[in-house]
Amino acid sequence: MSKGKILITPRSLSRDGHPYFSNLTERGYEVVYCEPGIIPDEATLTELVPGCVGWLAGVEPVSASVLEAADSLKVISRNGTGIDNLPMETLVQKGIALKKAEGANARGVAELAIAMMLAGLRHIPETAAGVKKGDWPRVIGREIQGKTVGVIGMGAIGSQVAQMVTGLGARVKAYDPLLKGRMILGDHLTFVSQPELLSTSDIITFHCPAPQNGKAVLDSKSIETLKDGVVVINTARAALVDHNAVYNGLLNNKIALYGADVFPTEPPKPHPLWQHSRCIATSHIGGFTRESVDKATVSAVDQLLEVLEGLSDG
Repeated sequence: MSKGKILITPRSLSRDGHPYFSNLTERGYEVVYCEPGIIPDEATLTELVPGCVGWLAGVEPVSASVLEAADSLKVISRNGTGIDNLPMETLVQKGIALKKAEGANARGVAELAIAMMLAGLRHIPETAAGVKKGDWPRVIGREIQGKTVGVIGMGAIGSQVAQMVTGLGARVKAYDPLLKGRMILGDHLTFVSQPELLSTSDIITFHCPAPQNGKAVLDSKSIETLKDGVVVINTARAALVDHNAVYNGLLNNKIALYGADVFPTEPPKPHPLWQHSRCIATSHIGGFTRESVDKATVSAVDQLLEVLEGLSDG
C-alpha cells in the first residue's frame, strides 16, 4: 500500500527524474510529476497537490490557495535555498514543515557569477557577436586582479564568490547585515555599508533575497552613485534591480555589463535590456549543473524522508 504521493515540480527534475527518487519509491511513496520542464501555474498545482504527503518544490510561485488544496501535505522540501515563492504564514498555519537544500547549488551559481564577471571585463558578448557577423571588434578589456568586487549577501553562494575572486587577486567589499562580524576570509575582505559598496565597487554581484520592502537595490537613484563602467551580476532575484534603470545605465555607459540569470517572469517578457549587446541573459542556469542538481536532489529527498519517516514512526 502506498504511503502517499510525493509531488516533484523543479524543472530540472520533472523532465528527466533522478535515480535518487528510488529512495522514495522503495519506501512505498508514489512519485508524481508536473508537466516536464515547465514551471507549473496555480491551476496545475491545485490539481496535483491533493493527496500529496510530500512536495519536492522548485522556484514556482505557490499561493495560499494551493496550500489550502493540500489536504494531506506534511512537508515541502526545496531543492534550493530561496523560499520567497512560498506563503510562509499559510505553511505555519497548516503545520507544514519546510526544508531547504542549504548550499547544494552554491558552487554552480558562484561559478556562473564569476564567468559573467570575466565576460564583462573582457567584452566577450559584444566581441563574439561581432566576429559572428563578420566584423573584427577589438575592445580593450580589464583584468580582475586589483579590482574591487562588491558582494551583496555572504551566505553559501556569496562566500564562495568572495573566495574565488580573492583567489584571482581581487579585493572584496561585502554587505550582509546578518553575517557582518561573523566571518573571516582574509585581509582582502571587508564588510561595508551598502551605499559604500555600491559607490566604490568595480563589480557588483547579488547573492541575497529580494528586499522585503519591495524596493530595488539598484534603481535610477542608486545607479547614479556607481563608478563608471561597473559590471553588475544578478544571479539571485530579479526584484533586486529596476530593469528600466539598468537598461538606461547600459545606454549611458554607467554600467559596462549586466549579467542576469533571474527574471520577473520565466521565460521573461520582451524587454530591451535582454537584447542589449552588453547584457548576458541566461535561462536561470546558475544551479543547473550535474553536480548541483545531484547535491540538491539528494538533500531534498533525504529531508523529505526525515520528516515523513519521522512522522510515521512517531
